[in-house]
Amino acid sequence: MPRSAALKAHRPKVAARTAPADARYTAAVIPTTILAVIAQLADADGAAVEPWLAGLGLTRAQIDDASVRVSYRQASLIIRRALRAIGRSGFGLEVGAHQSNGTFGIMGLAMMTARTFGDAVAIGVEFAEITGALMDVEIETPNEHEVALLARPRFPDEEILGFLCEELFASTLNLARSLVGPGFRPERLELTYPAPRHAADYRRLFGCEVRFGAPRNRLIVATHWLGRRLPTHHPVSAQQALAICREQAAQIQRQSEVTASVERILRRRLAEQPTLGEVAQMLNLSERTLRRQLAHSGRVYREIHDQLRAERALELLTAGALSVAEIGCEVGYSDAREFRRAFKRWTGTTPTAMRQPAD
Repeated sequence: MPRSAALKAHRPKVAARTAPADARYTAAVIPTTILAVIAQLADADGAAVEPWLAGLGLTRAQIDDASVRVSYRQASLIIRRALRAIGRSGFGLEVGAHQSNGTFGIMGLAMMTARTFGDAVAIGVEFAEITGALMDVEIETPNEHEVALLARPRFPDEEILGFLCEELFASTLNLARSLVGPGFRPERLELTYPAPRHAADYRRLFGCEVRFGAPRNRLIVATHWLGRRLPTHHPVSAQQALAICREQAAQIQRQSEVTASVERILRRRLAEQPTLGEVAQMLNLSERTLRRQLAHSGRVYREIHDQLRAERALELLTAGALSVAEIGCEVGYSDAREFRRAFKRWTGTTPTAMRQPAD
């Protein structure tokens, strides 16, 4: 293979150079709910899911494991690979429409047993994180007659924005209809991106006006729906489900903090090659406890360490001021040959090839 072709083949991995600095990008706290639905639809199509997981330390079985957590980086990369492989317009609508009350787990039960539809909506917004949501959501009131579910991208990523909005709003619609009946219909759907070629599918699914190129991503609903009593309301079950939701949300917060703390220490001390035991000591934890907490969040110390070393090495290669050997020392390798082998394991190519521009 010519050098230029080889570099182009590896170019997607260079994205690590511009990975967001926000700790939420790499903190593995996201349940695999959405990924499991994508994989299920891929299985039905006879599409292979395993290639989408390459280099991410995940297996097909783990995608269906409720205890596994992934980072936004991992989830977004899997989605991009899935969209390219499936190549079907409106796949996000399919993924969203494929979800039911049960897909949302304990949060779905908390919503179902709430007193009113408005209470259920508030629960869904408060605990969206425990269901694996990949967008940040909130409620706003444009006027006295309407309420809007506002969705914001967690990170800028135009390639998957349409999918994320389709999945979120279609699954929300499905959930709302399961709570108040098939007659539920939004007033309007507003989306920031241009109308895709399957725009008519939006109107058929949502049964309302759809505006593309809007200032924000919003699903607007008439306020009269909020007071609708839910026939499935059960006060005891609602209290129990909410208590579990709160504990799961707190657990995600704790896991996020531990992972972020490990990453902060490693970034400061990459050249020193700190061990898991040394990092645990800095956090006033036992090595066993830290390993267990990382495992609960779906992370492994070595993978975190390798990821940060790869990102830093790519940054230094792009800057161009240091030699390959010097960059190796910066990320903890005194032997340049050992660094080259590690770099190729991380990225699929060599430091020298990565530094040279493609023809």
